[in-house]
Amino acid sequence: MDNKLQTVRDNYARISAEIGEAALKSGRKPENITFMAVTKTVDPVLVNCAIDCGISLLGENRVQEYESKKDAYRPGVPVDFIGALQSNKVKYIIGSVRLIHSVDRMSLAKEIDRIAGKQELVQDILVEVNIGREETKSGVLPEALPALLAELDALPHVHVCGLMTIPPPCSDTTYLQAMQELFLQAGEIPGADMRILSMGMSDDYTKAIACGSNLVRIGSALFGARVCR
Repeated sequence: MDNKLQTVRDNYARISAEIGEAALKSGRKPENITFMAVTKTVDPVLVNCAIDCGISLLGENRVQEYESKKDAYRPGVPVDFIGALQSNKVKYIIGSVRLIHSVDRMSLAKEIDRIAGKQELVQDILVEVNIGREETKSGVLPEALPALLAELDALPHVHVCGLMTIPPPCSDTTYLQAMQELFLQAGEIPGADMRILSMGMSDDYTKAIACGSNLVRIGSALFGARVCR
């Protein structure tokens, strides 16, 4: 375990430096880019090591796994839910997570609104966009985004504060640039609060930052190859 802990420390230092460099190249301050640690299948001991290094935001993919691990994490570190979310699981995370990244349909948003309303709170969300139009991925199609944002605006207990995407693997920045443009367009809608562009993972986070991302979701580059469960 000591070797694994040191690997996390080394990876954190390297990734943080690369994020900082990418931010400066894009004309922004390093502190304005959020480095999220994605904790799917990761032992809480390693997660806490990352927190001790400076990680200030965790990303969970699975409701059941989050429920089983959350009490083992250092207290006070916010958690975002970033995985596909079924409506019947919403009740387990409302009031517990800072932000839900994966809202892509009105039925899910209405359930979030209903549960949040019961708790007398407003749940921050991101709208997931299927920028690559991949049949195997969730997300609203780009042309349907304005209509969905308009519908979401009517929900009193849901607040849209940005967009999220998982682009197809690509050697260039075609999809990342397309997502940046969509984000900027969404920000021009009257009343829109487009503060967060969640884009970029272990393989493409520096490219994503160059294309406007201000939240990168990093798992395997920080913790090592994921353990299949």
